[in-house]
Amino acid sequence: MNWDEFEKHGADAAKWAADYHAGLRERPVRAQTKPGDILAQLPLSPPDAPQPLDDILGDLETTIMPGMTHWQHPRFFAYFPANAAPVSVLAEYYVSAIAAQCMLWQTSPAATELETRVCDWMRQAIGLPEGFAGVIQDSASTATLCAVLTMRERTLDWQGNTAGLAGQPTLRIYTSSEVHTSVDRAIWIAGIGEANLVRIPTGGATRAMDAGALREAITADRAAGMIPAGIICCVGGTSNGAVDDIAAVMEIARAEGLYTHVDAAWAGAAMICPELQTLWKGVEDADSVVLNPHKWLGAQFDCTTHFLRDPSSLVKTLAIQPEYLKTQGADGIVNYSEWSVPLGRRFRALKLWFLIRAHGLDGLREMIRNHVSWATNLAQKLEGTPDFEIVTAPMLSLFTFRYAPGGTADCDALNQRLLDAINADGRIYLTQTRVEGALVIRFQAGAFTCTSDDVDIAYEVICEIAAQLS
Repeated sequence: MNWDEFEKHGADAAKWAADYHAGLRERPVRAQTKPGDILAQLPLSPPDAPQPLDDILGDLETTIMPGMTHWQHPRFFAYFPANAAPVSVLAEYYVSAIAAQCMLWQTSPAATELETRVCDWMRQAIGLPEGFAGVIQDSASTATLCAVLTMRERTLDWQGNTAGLAGQPTLRIYTSSEVHTSVDRAIWIAGIGEANLVRIPTGGATRAMDAGALREAITADRAAGMIPAGIICCVGGTSNGAVDDIAAVMEIARAEGLYTHVDAAWAGAAMICPELQTLWKGVEDADSVVLNPHKWLGAQFDCTTHFLRDPSSLVKTLAIQPEYLKTQGADGIVNYSEWSVPLGRRFRALKLWFLIRAHGLDGLREMIRNHVSWATNLAQKLEGTPDFEIVTAPMLSLFTFRYAPGGTADCDALNQRLLDAINADGRIYLTQTRVEGALVIRFQAGAFTCTSDDVDIAYEVICEIAAQLS
């Protein structure tokens, strides 16, 4: 294909995308294929000769699409959303066409300077004070890894990267039992080791880590000759929306001189609503904060905003400047590759710029407030329905519930059957988790195109299929 042909096929692709989204409600949310179904239809060897694009597009429809779970479906109530607002998709179209590698200021000055500006727009929107600087990472997992590496280097007086970890004192990092598994992976990759990730027990309505237990764990580790390095807090945990008492944790962190990271990958988006910012009171004292506009806000995946109270510690941890990466004759510039693990960087700032300008913060706030309201209403309806119980109350637009008719011998098995039947039905998509060992069903409203009618359908489907199982 040349660029002359691309003009026609690009227009066809835009039409296909519009038709696809217009018909999403008629598709089952989750792919209805069995393991291996798609693989069996794919040739074992690559073609030697070029193939017509019409054939490729035909196979897209007949082979690939039946095996796709539709994350943009308005009744995608599983996991967390990975929204792609149309204007964000359009921005990615331009990014793909420009195809810039934005690793340094000089490789695309506009990309660097736009990233600086839109990150500051986001900082203002979520209520972080002036002084925090932002960078766009690919995911919250990478931001958390950056935070853990910074904790390590800061504690080892910046010797870990140069001297290695052999012979170094044992470092300890503290977090609640509700954090995402990306924290575990960051601990592994940083060489700190799973055994040195100290999980603090949680409690209360928000399932926050116990501040007293945190303080005791730090004291005990120091007494045992180990070195506390940092604390990772959670705002809107993936399992059930757990929220740590950030202010209480920050008080301990200040007293102990520990670096703190706040993982608000999903819930951080809701902080654009001023009335919800009380959820993370005290966040202004954190060293590092992460949230994903590619979840609830509608930025096309991937787009994670990572905020730092003092970026110099992260830069000192990650920056490396061989001669071929130096920018000559320019002082005071920012090279965001020095703030990230990968050297290569996509032009992610453009879609965030398009998104914020096209919808305005008020439009995004309205969407989030609707999702919170609709999820709360659904939880209340289920709570008032015989044989259903709410296990964890709504935290923003996420809650968990359980089907527990009297006399059921194995509620876990029954709820797994209910979940499987709901997802096989195809009208909605839910996932499971465990709360205090019991299997429960998660619900979260977050799809960009979700309406109150879609949430009403969720109630009907849950009750209808539960009645069939009974």
